[in-house]
Amino acid sequence: MKKKIENLFKKYPGRSFKSKEIARRLNIKNTEDYSVLKSDLHKLYKEEFIVRKGKRYQLNLFPEKNKLQGVLRLHPDGYGFVIPKKKKFGDIYISERNIGTAFNGDKVEVVLFAKQKGKNLEGQIIKVLERGRKEFIGTLRRSKSFYFITPDDMNIHRDIYIDKENLNKAKEGDKVIVGNVEWDTTMPNPEGEVIEILGREGTADAENASIARKFNLKVKFPQKVLKEAGKFSKSIQLSEIKKRKDFREEIIFTIDPVDAKDFDDALSVSKLENGNFSVGVHIADVSHYVTKDSVLDKQAAIRGNSVYLVGAVIPMLPEELSNVICSLVPGEDRLTFSVIFELTPKGKVVKYEIEKSVINSKRRFTYDEVQQIIESGKGDFKKEITWLNKLAKTLRKNRVREGSIEFFTPEVVFELDKEGKPVAVHKNEIKESNMLVEEFMLLANRTVALHFSGNGRAARPFVYRIHDKPDAEKMIEFARFVKSLGYSFKPNSFSDSRAIQRLIVQVRGSEEEAVINELAIRSMAKAIYSPKNIGHFGLGFKYYTHFTSPIRRYSDLLVHRLVEFYTQNKGGIYYSFEQLNKICEYISTTERNAVDAERLSVKMKQVDFLSNRLGDEFHAVVSGVTHYGIFVELTDILAEGLIRVRDLENDFYVYDEKKYSLIGRHTKKNYRLGDKLVVKLVRVDLDKLELDFITVD
Repeated sequence: MKKKIENLFKKYPGRSFKSKEIARRLNIKNTEDYSVLKSDLHKLYKEEFIVRKGKRYQLNLFPEKNKLQGVLRLHPDGYGFVIPKKKKFGDIYISERNIGTAFNGDKVEVVLFAKQKGKNLEGQIIKVLERGRKEFIGTLRRSKSFYFITPDDMNIHRDIYIDKENLNKAKEGDKVIVGNVEWDTTMPNPEGEVIEILGREGTADAENASIARKFNLKVKFPQKVLKEAGKFSKSIQLSEIKKRKDFREEIIFTIDPVDAKDFDDALSVSKLENGNFSVGVHIADVSHYVTKDSVLDKQAAIRGNSVYLVGAVIPMLPEELSNVICSLVPGEDRLTFSVIFELTPKGKVVKYEIEKSVINSKRRFTYDEVQQIIESGKGDFKKEITWLNKLAKTLRKNRVREGSIEFFTPEVVFELDKEGKPVAVHKNEIKESNMLVEEFMLLANRTVALHFSGNGRAARPFVYRIHDKPDAEKMIEFARFVKSLGYSFKPNSFSDSRAIQRLIVQVRGSEEEAVINELAIRSMAKAIYSPKNIGHFGLGFKYYTHFTSPIRRYSDLLVHRLVEFYTQNKGGIYYSFEQLNKICEYISTTERNAVDAERLSVKMKQVDFLSNRLGDEFHAVVSGVTHYGIFVELTDILAEGLIRVRDLENDFYVYDEKKYSLIGRHTKKNYRLGDKLVVKLVRVDLDKLELDFITVD
């Protein structure tokens, strides 16, 4: 009987059976044989030849007596999952007590249990094969008898002890990097030594250095890169100017944030005799200086993009290029790539030209200066700015009508003192001046992508900015949430960007606007770079690329090279599809890494600012609901914190997952996503970057 059962499972290794199904397949009809069958099934289960899922049995597919290898990913709550190489097994759930001496990111060996955790197999880590990280960042603390750090990474759940002989001159309160970490089963906690002091806790230099190390961002340029950047002359040779379209006499100006250091885009506009407008989008020609496979190019390719931390920039290119040679500063001749449009007053592109050029910017505007001119009708180049703003509003209206989604994503702006400490925080309002620049950058990006890939041309390898349709399951969940707030959105509308935009317009100005926008964005796919074009869902564009920021994005630098090569050569390729695919995958990763670093920088400043505001009250909106509490986002500072369930007084609150709510069992008081509250700050943890609030009646 046992042999027959084994043969059945071997014949169908991926199938699961109930005991009665096995009996039927083995032609077992009497009670006595069925009892033997059940007994042998139990033996095979104990021998781990088969595994049990509820009432069903399946062949144990795992080799080496239920052992596998994978990478541990820890959750902030303490449990984790091991991601095995063989995808068919799925992620392995590891409870906190079964993690052993493993850190987040370690390559580990797992022994599997016969039971499951929900849909996942469950196991225990029995060996750390390779540490995922060699260094840990944290602030040095001291207890009565030893020194330690609590790692800044919230997925590292153990303090790391440091013997006083291994402090290497670090003092309590220093932000440090700890390395040479040892941890085995005989030790209650990992132990290490200080290998670098980043600075005093809370200082801007220490914070930025710790962020850079955490995200593996290269702060300093190698000497050979700086040497190559320094060889370029600030003056442009006449022979080079003669090769280009000369716009130096045109009225051209830049519009950027007040604290911008590099200016890589400029605009011009004039009215034509036929009533149309000639609009120029002029982009710094970085590719003239950063040539393929040069030392500068290889360094820029590694970095992928500039990273903008609060009060500091980690640039893709050395400052000699990014802030001087390539930057479109006023009063200086600069090499550019220009896209010149003829636009009707209704925003229709009649024709366009893409060509290398030279410009001389006549004015450097800030967004606020342009906004003042728009509102007052007075100021430098008021005629040109008024024309551009009117065209931009028309382009925006047309774009939204064609399928672009206008998400509301507020950002915060910090005012810093000389030491880099935040002294004021406020929301950055998106005004017409911001949207003016955005519309013409979108138009240039879209036109360049269309020119080299559309219009019936046989497309050669190119770099696209693509955005896939939302995941259907996420949109079903989103539709369920929207319905709970009283709005209508059909789940099958996930592939129609216009339907999403109609909802965004519907909630504009409501209490739920911010949270619905945020959840809609979370339901979307992430935009990435790829040589395979699938269009840009969020913008509603069939063709789209990044062309307008080559000082700070490697993708744009690549596009400039491709534009020049394809313009000058009717045949041939500059990069193969395979080369571009590899580069695009990498720079999509560096972009995500930069976004995470920038978010952490903002959060650190928010928590630092609020550390002196204990006891203060704030207006907030509920941004998340869980069984253990309510996440709230402060309306003005946009910092997020937690109201713990235990701090909700006068009732026992139950989590209703379907309604995204915490509901009082007796009072029926309801806290749900999007609700507005007044909250009081009661705890700030600078190490964990946590804020705790209570409600104010």
